[in-house]
Amino acid sequence: MSKADDRIASVCVYCGSRDGARPGYREGAAALGTAIAQAGVRLVYGGARVGLMGVIADAALAAGGDVFGVIPRSMTDRELAHTGLTELKVVESMHQRKLAMIDAADGFIAMPGGFGTLEELFEVLTWHQLGWHDKPCGLLDVDGFYAPLARCLAHMNTEGFVGDAQVGRIHRAAEASQLLAMMGVTPSV
Repeated sequence: MSKADDRIASVCVYCGSRDGARPGYREGAAALGTAIAQAGVRLVYGGARVGLMGVIADAALAAGGDVFGVIPRSMTDRELAHTGLTELKVVESMHQRKLAMIDAADGFIAMPGGFGTLEELFEVLTWHQLGWHDKPCGLLDVDGFYAPLARCLAHMNTEGFVGDAQVGRIHRAAEASQLLAMMGVTPSV
């Protein structure tokens, strides 16, 4: 996506390969997968069929969506590769996985997750700060999961390590459809 007015055709979602402690996390993943598919947008994600990753993929597929998964060969058994996707790409390393996901996406959303979710989110935020892309980024703040991170980002800004533009460009909402709208995802026509 090169211009701000281009239609977002694909969204990469970073999320946990576990379900998390609250039922709302699974519900949020299902709602996001459904909303992405209903908007006619391709879901790009980590290719697993377990945890929130599996929930979002299954929801998008059930709603008639196009789902592209990317998984390292070494993780196909551990994360249980989802073989029912529109397309599953098996790569050799985590670096290749992340790059393939970034290249395939017009925007990025982080759902609740662990270290990997945050690492992937901060990589795309850093790439934006460096001017390597201008794709929208968002946080699906299910059950207030990202409230502590939002406070940390504000602190980083106050302390002069992150600029207003970088913090301000991270969209945050509790509802999937609201977050997609904030990021410029428009319904398919």
